[in-house]
Amino acid sequence: MKQLDGHRFAEMVMMGSHHLSDNADYVDSLNVFPVPDGDTGTNMNLSMTSGAKETERGATAHIGKTGQALAKGLLMGARGNSGVILSQLFRGFSKEIEQQDTLDAKAFAGAFQAGVDTAYKAVMKPVEGTILTVAKDAAKKAVETAESDDDLIHVMEALTAEAKASLKRTPDLLPVLKEVGVVDSGGQGLVYVYEGFLAALKGEKLPERTAEASMDELVSAEHHRNVQGFMDTSDIEFGYCTEFMVKFEEDKTAVHPFDEQKFREDLSGYGDSLLVISDDEIAKVHIHSEEPGDVLSYGKQYGSLINIKIENMRQQHTAIVGEGHRADRGTKPAETHPYAVITVSMGPGIAELFKSIGASAVIEGGQTMNPSTEDIVKAIREVGAERALILPNNKNIIMAAEQAAEMAGIEAAVVPTKTVPQGLAAILAFNPEASVQENAKAMTGAFAHVRTGQVTNAVRDTTIDGVAIRKDDFMAIAEGKIVQAGESLDEVTRTLLDGLIDEDSEIVTILFGSDTDEDSAAAIGAYIEGRHPDVEVEIHNGRQPLYPYILSVE
Repeated sequence: MKQLDGHRFAEMVMMGSHHLSDNADYVDSLNVFPVPDGDTGTNMNLSMTSGAKETERGATAHIGKTGQALAKGLLMGARGNSGVILSQLFRGFSKEIEQQDTLDAKAFAGAFQAGVDTAYKAVMKPVEGTILTVAKDAAKKAVETAESDDDLIHVMEALTAEAKASLKRTPDLLPVLKEVGVVDSGGQGLVYVYEGFLAALKGEKLPERTAEASMDELVSAEHHRNVQGFMDTSDIEFGYCTEFMVKFEEDKTAVHPFDEQKFREDLSGYGDSLLVISDDEIAKVHIHSEEPGDVLSYGKQYGSLINIKIENMRQQHTAIVGEGHRADRGTKPAETHPYAVITVSMGPGIAELFKSIGASAVIEGGQTMNPSTEDIVKAIREVGAERALILPNNKNIIMAAEQAAEMAGIEAAVVPTKTVPQGLAAILAFNPEASVQENAKAMTGAFAHVRTGQVTNAVRDTTIDGVAIRKDDFMAIAEGKIVQAGESLDEVTRTLLDGLIDEDSEIVTILFGSDTDEDSAAAIGAYIEGRHPDVEVEIHNGRQPLYPYILSVE
């Protein structure tokens, strides 16, 4: 096959989506941490399904337009880090081919490489041994193959074979994978997509799902445990929060043709916290800079400046509500309009707690079901506020939240909370009189001192971080690391708390789950008060699934 059109590409997307869907629960099970909520496969499946549906609706013979439909669907449906990275891979792919009617082998391979470039830029601290590495190695092989072979099927065969080979190499790149002797789950999900693409190109049926395989091939790390690296808003070094839009003018773009990547790279030299979003008519810019005048002068090269806003962050003062004073927990902050404070929660009791201390909207989700970019955008718009702050409360939701903040159409920022206790501490620092960036900084600072513990059940036998774990054991997780496992829920919980509490601790909050009763939680509270008489204990019925206890120590 020498040329690929939009209709055939749409068939590839459909088959890639179906193959991933058929194996989503299998990918979910590929998780180093033996917790009952591995969700990489679910996230990638929901993201890809959204992309496939939009592709089906928007498919034409023009492959560029079909690609745009795929990118739009993936962007709106992206869930979790794995889903967001998948969306970025095909955002770059689609951007590369948007002007093409059909693709030859070189253009096809080049589009995969463009997708890799885009995805790496989306993750500020890329970690090798993840879906990023699998995509990168596969694209490189495709480009090399296309140099001497103009058959699209041969290029796709080479890309898929290299993706599988790269997946097997992931344990050599990530110590946690090497320790357990496993591969990366996000990379496995991408391999399923590529296998579907190849089958559609060749006119074959999907590969049969593997019912049994060795643990070395089947089990993988939760790659989002490592693919991290988001800007910490507490480390702002530049004094002026500068926002503006450039409305393109033909006479200026004729002299200075607009290229989003060059535009972004040039602006990055003026400060940090940079965000650039553009279409054919307008570029929207957010940046923290020491010389906002220079930033505006640069933007003016491309057209007229509109919606300019500059805030001196050094001169503005934040009146922090309740920071460090848990006695105020039961008091709802002042009315937040025109702000929207959006938070994610698992368990109706935790949702009620968030609402009682000022959340405008609570999205149901967490480890077991990460909300999509579209879910978060919808929640912001339903509140109808002019500004928004988003608290993900899970490290695997942060990337989707960042995308939602970009797409919300209003000024928005993400407070990068990774746990429910961090979210509770952060929301108490919200000040309705402060700017979005001031609030993001204050709220990030407020949860920095919070230590989180979680207790859940193991879903299989394993050994990780030196801890031997048996199926159905209760596991103690401190700050994301498994520290103990045992048969007794009370014993594991008490030992976990003893490790989290130190001489500076003042408050312990116990959120007990749907499978735990109030008397058991009270007994844990009495244990803390007996061992640590200077520590205040609060107990709430979080009614969360899967986690008998979520613990906060401050």
